[in-house]
Amino acid sequence: MIIRIMYMRSAAKKNKHFVLDTDKIKRAQKVLGTKTETETIEHALDQVISEDERNRRAWSATERFINTGVVIEDVFGSLAGK
Repeated sequence: MIIRIMYMRSAAKKNKHFVLDTDKIKRAQKVLGTKTETETIEHALDQVISEDERNRRAWSATERFINTGVVIEDVFGSLAGK
């Protein structure tokens, strides 16, 4: 399976100061395979943005499918009474 992840990099960067759980950052760093805390947070934000885009596209495709008026037949009767 190929997953396309779009990274949107902004040229404008600002220093921000947050109070964050260092254990969470270290766990995320291990999962993401990143070297620095900044890289970890950037990568995590990129993944959240990409996932949102995938979810919006999936929902859009689902809505288009539903709007076609197609009828799905339960040929095995497994959904009856549920």
